[in-house]
Amino acid sequence: MTHNNTHHCGASTQSMVASVLTPVLIIQLLLGLPGNIMALTIFCQKLQSWRANVTFLFNLVLSDFLLLLSLPFRIDNFVRGEMWIFGDAWCRINLFMLAVNRSASIAFMTAVAVDRYFKVVHPHHKINHMRSKQAVWIACLIWVVVISLRMPLLSNNLLSMKGNISLCRSFSNYENPPLGIRLHYAVFTLEFFFPLVLLVFCSMRIACILRSRQIDKDRRGQRAIRTVLVIVGVFVLCFFPGVFTGLIALYFKSLGIQYCKAYTLTSQLFAMSIGFTYLNSALDPVIYCFSSSIFRNYLKQVLNRTGIMELQLSRRGSMNSGSD
Repeated sequence: MTHNNTHHCGASTQSMVASVLTPVLIIQLLLGLPGNIMALTIFCQKLQSWRANVTFLFNLVLSDFLLLLSLPFRIDNFVRGEMWIFGDAWCRINLFMLAVNRSASIAFMTAVAVDRYFKVVHPHHKINHMRSKQAVWIACLIWVVVISLRMPLLSNNLLSMKGNISLCRSFSNYENPPLGIRLHYAVFTLEFFFPLVLLVFCSMRIACILRSRQIDKDRRGQRAIRTVLVIVGVFVLCFFPGVFTGLIALYFKSLGIQYCKAYTLTSQLFAMSIGFTYLNSALDPVIYCFSSSIFRNYLKQVLNRTGIMELQLSRRGSMNSGSD
């Protein structure tokens, strides 16, 4: 059963959104799949040398696969002008997987940044001696929280009708969104701002500590600040456009029918901003490269075999620590 519980000032976004997002998502799928398959292979080969950092990165890879498995259905959806043909059950599952990818990506990016923060700012803290089994339990807890917060997408009907077309959206123009959908909206917003504050704090504290200790040339400290800054950059690029345009759209909607055109425009921008959200799967291998000596050394070995250049392997990576 589908619903038609739409706002009187609904945005007709099908043609514009489909024409923009279809090629963008295809490119992201083609870029994201090889990088994440390579990362999954590398981390699985070094399973015995995992530490907390690599455990969180591995789970970031797993979250990306949820997106990559879901993207072909969204691409098909946009090719058909946003017409969903796979039914209500798969609509819920598809949007659930996409939302879980977003939440899990944010959570594990933040976990990697916090791990770097403790290693530099509190080098003697017991958290730096976390065993791999403890890191696995933390990762499992993150998955439980993420999945629990996204369960409303499985329990609510997400199909809506626009004429004779079935639309599958987690952000529909509800007059009165049910409680589960309001929770989805709240999580979508809060899971951006709280980690952002944490990431900015970690990067600033690491930079201040390096400066105060006059160890600007310390390689480990420099790697840590570069890692956190890369995470902040990927985080803002991928997740800020959706949150910003979504909040602006809600603001214009609250002002009433006289701002219908502004609401329609910002709704279109919000719909297209998911292209940035899905970009995280293609950019996460950049984080692996900065965060894991295991991943870096593998890439260096591949380049060294070509004979084009000779790169020195990371000492920590060659010793199988994978933690720098």
